[in-house]
Amino acid sequence: TGVSNCTGTCAVNWPPYLVANTSALANLQSGVSGSAGTVTRADGSLQVTYNGKPLYFYKGDTTGSDTKGNGVGGIWHIVKP
Repeated sequence: TGVSNCTGTCAVNWPPYLVANTSALANLQSGVSGSAGTVTRADGSLQVTYNGKPLYFYKGDTTGSDTKGNGVGGIWHIVKP
């Protein structure tokens, strides 16, 4: 929580959900029961968080309905607002 630990090869497989600035979060808040925010990554980029946990995409998911990354390694899970 509050820290992005996925870098290097991890970030290739699990690209972080990045935004240019916090104003981009306004659209995320609509219909979301949790709290959207950001954490600053080591490279200075802003990564979106949900309830303080950094969000990532999965490189194996190629369509919006794919969920192949859910449960990988017992630590990667789909966000359920």
